[in-house]
Amino acid sequence: MLKLAAESRRTRAMRAQLKKTVVLVGMMGAGKTAVGKALAAMLEVPFRDSDAAIEEAANRSIAEIFERDGEPFFRARESQVIDRLLDERPSVLSTGGGAFMSEANRRLISSKGVSVWLNADMPVLWNRVRHKDSRPLLRTANPKATLQALYDARVPIYALADVNVHAKPRYSVDDTAREVLTALLTRPDVLEEV
Repeated sequence: MLKLAAESRRTRAMRAQLKKTVVLVGMMGAGKTAVGKALAAMLEVPFRDSDAAIEEAANRSIAEIFERDGEPFFRARESQVIDRLLDERPSVLSTGGGAFMSEANRRLISSKGVSVWLNADMPVLWNRVRHKDSRPLLRTANPKATLQALYDARVPIYALADVNVHAKPRYSVDDTAREVLTALLTRPDVLEEV
């Protein structure tokens, strides 16, 4: 029965047209890039990553931008890139963990797209990011405490997203992408069956 329901969602998605860009928001390690790529493949639309677009434009890594220019400079460029990407044809857009903290970015995303919070629990996030040195905000004496503080501060803001999808620990990337798809199928302003 579950397999049949999943097949039905996939079939509906193949007959659906994305009307707005789906903007994935959430903590580092929530799976925005992996789930975004899977969702884009299911919807047959482009996948875009705001961090990758920033790195390409700056010809530097996010960590290098933070180190050289600071977080305020990075956040200003991030807003510009998100605005530009939202003006392109509808796609799936993965954003950095701090992008949704900006009220201006939230308004921008709401006016041009739809925000989807990949809501992952703290233990899941820590397991996914603890061995990576590519996270500039976690380059502290106690990265787990830093992640917890970020989590505590950001969760109430992420809760403002248009759609909330719980990224359950037992779910694969494809399972989570299907959960996002199911949520989007309830939004005819975002995903229209054709």
